[in-house]
Amino acid sequence: MGVVKDLRAAFLSDIHANFTALAHALESVRRYRADAIFIAGDLVGGGPHPVEVLRYIEARNIQAVRGNVENRLLGLYERGRSFKKLFRKKKTGTHWTGLQLGAREWSFLSSLPESLILNLNGFALSIVHGSPLSDAACIYPSLTAGGLRDMLVNRFPDVLVCGHTHIPFTKIIEATQIVNCGSVGLPVNGDPRGSYALVDLEKGGRARCRIVRFAYPTENVLDDLYERKVPRTSRERFMAGLM
Repeated sequence: MGVVKDLRAAFLSDIHANFTALAHALESVRRYRADAIFIAGDLVGGGPHPVEVLRYIEARNIQAVRGNVENRLLGLYERGRSFKKLFRKKKTGTHWTGLQLGAREWSFLSSLPESLILNLNGFALSIVHGSPLSDAACIYPSLTAGGLRDMLVNRFPDVLVCGHTHIPFTKIIEATQIVNCGSVGLPVNGDPRGSYALVDLEKGGRARCRIVRFAYPTENVLDDLYERKVPRTSRERFMAGLM
């Protein structure tokens, strides 16, 4: 992507197979006139719409990285594990998700990188799911400068984007802008609205970040969770944003 006067990027994460939330997030992104969209992993897992989410992202060529859910699914798939047998033995959301996916979805998941290193409008960006250490490592608002140095091992991007914790925040540490997108489709911090991050990359300037919250019809998703018999669904926790 070439250098422009200003560039606005939207960063989403942790959709968790919630197509309704994804559609509303992208409508919000459109209203904010973002120039580019990226996804920091956990596209599926826990929600009722894994196929719809993956096909939508693939069809629109939205760049995304793998999350820990994708890596867990691919690990089972590549070892030739039978999701039907696994689901009969222990009904989990991961096994249920694996049962829904076809060859097209598995191929798309396999094509996703573990991370993205980008240069946007002169800014060095790193997009990971958990942290640069692993897809399951967490970046919380309490991150310190020492913790960041240990994590980055002398490779300091201008902007580090992550997800995984479902706790959205932005924070500057030693000239690196940390952006945790929160969760589009499965909030955990008592706010049932989805979240994502907008980052304005000003040519010759700085990265200006904000967290955007958006509402969507959660009842529709609950109906699909029960109709499609997704395991371990709690209506009360989902409605309260405590999943």
